[in-house]
Amino acid sequence: MTSLLKHHIYSTLSQAQCLRVGDGKTTSVLDGCESATRLLVIIWGQLGDFDNLEYAWWLKKESQKLQSQNITIRAIGIGDRKSGQKFCDYTGFPASSLYLDSIAEIHHKLELYTGLSLKIPFLSTAQNSWLNLMLMCAGIGSPGTLKEVFRGYTGDRNAPQLINDEEIVKSTPLPAIKGSLFRLAGGRGFQRPFELATLRLRNMTEVLSNWQTYVPNSAYLTQRGGTFLFDSQGSLLYEHRDQGILGFAENMASPLSFLDNLE
Repeated sequence: MTSLLKHHIYSTLSQAQCLRVGDGKTTSVLDGCESATRLLVIIWGQLGDFDNLEYAWWLKKESQKLQSQNITIRAIGIGDRKSGQKFCDYTGFPASSLYLDSIAEIHHKLELYTGLSLKIPFLSTAQNSWLNLMLMCAGIGSPGTLKEVFRGYTGDRNAPQLINDEEIVKSTPLPAIKGSLFRLAGGRGFQRPFELATLRLRNMTEVLSNWQTYVPNSAYLTQRGGTFLFDSQGSLLYEHRDQGILGFAENMASPLSFLDNLE
């Protein structure tokens, strides 16, 4: 990528005016970031997209690493203030750092993947969105999705343990599960079979139970996002553009591992 294109990304973000979930004001997405040592900007699709809840879970899990590296975070998602507040309440993501773009304007300006976009003439916009989403869930127009789904069930010895032994996983169709149960599926110290799938089931249950709140407009169900890391001068240090469902990171086993390469 040329330096001109890299500068375009930061320039586009610096000019973006979006609604901030915390106070309901429309303001610059980079408001308060002028003195940031490093700036991590995450572009999310619909806030009800399961990928985004999982990404926010990792941000919370790695919060100490982010703080130790003096990284300021801003996120832009598709939705309205109610969906933003619901998202923050569930994930713990700070409402003061979450901004909303209800028509995916910033996604288009950054040329992020819109997802599969088949248009069947006799279907409505919402129906076409659902059709495309279902096809993407099956791996069509969404490379790597099925492999990542299976990894959630089979486990991954190269990924960290996700659920502590004493943690109780609730809010799924299943009975409450104690973290120590996963030791029976293979041990501890790595991602055990069904461990990630259980967390994803919890996210799915949350969204489907509050669908109208999380997804006020289903026209953007397939829109993918991206991750952009800048230094204090606005120079792009890292970027990842989602190419499909469950593809929000280059390394899904450790989505924030790109931060390990920072000096």
